[in-house]
Amino acid sequence: MGLKFRKSINLGPLRINFSKSGVGFSLGVKGFRVGRSATGKTKATVSLPGTGLSYEQDLTELVEPDKKKKTTKKKKSES
Repeated sequence: MGLKFRKSINLGPLRINFSKSGVGFSLGVKGFRVGRSATGKTKATVSLPGTGLSYEQDLTELVEPDKKKKTTKKKKSES
């Protein structure tokens, strides 16, 4: 099992997270947050406080469309 480290500081609606990967931040209230991780991923989280249920959506491609994976299609040559 690997060792994990994470420390959070709350400054009102702003949360600053310190981890082995670096510094990340998120902004929001109970039940909804949008944040950027230390590795550069952007995500939105919606939760039902007190239940442990939450849903996360990766927003990295919406925020930085140039990082979207490009797919290429090979054309069949006509003979």
